[in-house]
Amino acid sequence: MRLSRYFLPILKETPKEAEIVSHRLMLRAGMIRQEAAGSYAWLPLGVRVLHKICAIVREEQDRAGAIEVLMPTIQSADLWRESGRYDDYGKEMLRIRDRHDRDMLYGPTNEEMITEIFRASVRSYKDLPLNLYHIQWKFRDEVRPRFGVMRSREFLMKDAYTFDLDQAGARHSYNKEFTAYLRTFARLGLTAIPMRAESGPIGGDLSHEFVILASTGESEVFCHRDYLSFKTPPEDIDFGGVETMQSVVDQWTSLYAATSDKHDAAAFERLDPKDQISARGIEVGHIFYFGTKYSAPMKAVVNGPDGKEHAVHMGSYGIGPSRLAAALIEANHDDNGPIWPEAVAPFRVGLINLKVGDAACDGACARIYASLAKAGVDVLYDDRDDRPGAKFATMDLVGAPHQAIVGPKSLAEGKVELKSRRGGERELISVDAAIARFGGQA
Repeated sequence: MRLSRYFLPILKETPKEAEIVSHRLMLRAGMIRQEAAGSYAWLPLGVRVLHKICAIVREEQDRAGAIEVLMPTIQSADLWRESGRYDDYGKEMLRIRDRHDRDMLYGPTNEEMITEIFRASVRSYKDLPLNLYHIQWKFRDEVRPRFGVMRSREFLMKDAYTFDLDQAGARHSYNKEFTAYLRTFARLGLTAIPMRAESGPIGGDLSHEFVILASTGESEVFCHRDYLSFKTPPEDIDFGGVETMQSVVDQWTSLYAATSDKHDAAAFERLDPKDQISARGIEVGHIFYFGTKYSAPMKAVVNGPDGKEHAVHMGSYGIGPSRLAAALIEANHDDNGPIWPEAVAPFRVGLINLKVGDAACDGACARIYASLAKAGVDVLYDDRDDRPGAKFATMDLVGAPHQAIVGPKSLAEGKVELKSRRGGERELISVDAAIARFGGQA
């Protein structure tokens, strides 16, 4: 993508309302624009990040056996009355009426709707287990939306829902999602620690939050230091193996880890002081098992092997891609802007032409750009006639992991400069070597 033709509305000044790093940098980098309190338009740079996050989430959900669907954002209030949550959910639910005076709502979550879909379609235990997920915008009318997309009213959510005949099957489904979450966050470049957590309005008696440690985190968390060195389950792990899945969960819940709501100060103090981590954390995922909380009142039943009807056991599993975009910045940034992990970077390479109009610089940039684009490498080419300092600042704010800097001085030696966005390391290499470094053909 040529920057001269791209829509990248960068802000020179930091907006006063931006309280945390991710909010400041997302606004400054032109990733998002606030349209109302807690409501944001996602601009091209931000959309690229969202798409890459969602692609990884999808791949790991599919690997774990989940099947994608897509449900409406507007739901009937009657479904929520069946489950008993319509009056209990509180003011965060945006309640509306359509032109026929029917009570509707903008869905904050989808337990009721997916239960209705299930009960209309599944009759036999032979069709279980079943795991359905979608990636869809949600709305919760936060009393005080803040921190940009970290706590907004409208947000993108991956929510999965599992259906099993009994508690044992539901626990295996829970373990599979637990494992999928570990893999998802690791692929995003994050170390996420599962912590026992409150279930809140979702309900249930088994719940884990997946938390990343960040100095700007929204809440205090406590955990054992060894979690930082645990190995992620491999790509070829057997999701169908009950013992295999249980062993993953057993390992990742074997040491102390708790949110402030579940913190046991006495148990934490019994740890060796060198193993204690007390830090700020950001929730990036939340999973729940809640048994028949929804299936029983909504009569989502199957015929069991005993010939009797059984209310299915359910769980729900959430990851917020829009929230993750902000969390990734909180965990990966410096004073100049985001430092994106390669897996989710909007552009892998930032190509900077220091002297537009110079035949050698223009020719070398055109060659690098064409070769990498042909190889499928995401490249942002700064071909604007602007000062070098402005170009460096823009590319740092974009946060591409690698920068290729082309100027007359280095080209006189037949070389271009490569810069690592994360470590700042620089090296001079030939144009052909630069192209090959990023997977292109010279």
